[in-house]
Amino acid sequence: MTPRWATIALLLAAAPALAMEQPARSPGPLPEVAFEQRLGESLPLDGRWTDAEGRTATLDRFLNGRPALLAFVYYDCPMLCGMTLSGLAGSLKPVDLEPGRDFDVVVVSFDPAETPQQAAERKEQALSQYGRRDTADGWHFLTGDETAIEALTSAAGFRFSRVEETGEWAHAAGLLVLTPDGRIARTFSGIEYPSRDVRLGLVEAGEGTVGSLVDQVLLLCFKYDPATGRYSFATLTAVRIGGILTLAALVAFAWISIRRERGGAATSS
Repeated sequence: MTPRWATIALLLAAAPALAMEQPARSPGPLPEVAFEQRLGESLPLDGRWTDAEGRTATLDRFLNGRPALLAFVYYDCPMLCGMTLSGLAGSLKPVDLEPGRDFDVVVVSFDPAETPQQAAERKEQALSQYGRRDTADGWHFLTGDETAIEALTSAAGFRFSRVEETGEWAHAAGLLVLTPDGRIARTFSGIEYPSRDVRLGLVEAGEGTVGSLVDQVLLLCFKYDPATGRYSFATLTAVRIGGILTLAALVAFAWISIRRERGGAATSS
């Protein structure tokens, strides 16, 4: 047996003993994190929050009687929260609805130790990515105490946990669409939000106060699916609309034909 094969054989023979000597390493229990669907749930609007400019007010003040997009993050997050905010800014770029006029963006830190200064830094980054600093008044980056955070995140179904080993927070990512009175209208999961879905969500949440006639027609053809957190094409509804339009066209054609025939007969007589 060559020296190389002899070495391999010795290692194979020793492997069971080495495995018995090494203590088994298993990961600790995963922290409890979730972002549940709570469609229709009313969020507490009386909690006190401080924005990036140092102004303190209740949540309804930051909603301003408009539909809103709400994201839960913590500003010192090394990765996921930044991706969430980047996804939000990117999804809004093609949408011609305007923050501060048609809707508001509300970003809430769930870390009670964070400060308005940290909120201001994250707001600056988000506005830079969005590219429209004239809409700054429509972006609200908030901090609050444990009481306000617990009440709001619990109502929203957002559960997070502190990872003691790293000092970071384990949490999910997503985006809520709120009605002007603070009810959850839609939930989008993950860190990427299709611009069409965000727009349709805001139009639906606005209950006729934002959007155009085209948006209302699109909402007849696209329906929100709570299972996927996305808008999907409603085939049956589209077929029905197509059938109605076809029938209307046939009726219009028949009416025009009858009018022409009657006009021709009157002229010949």
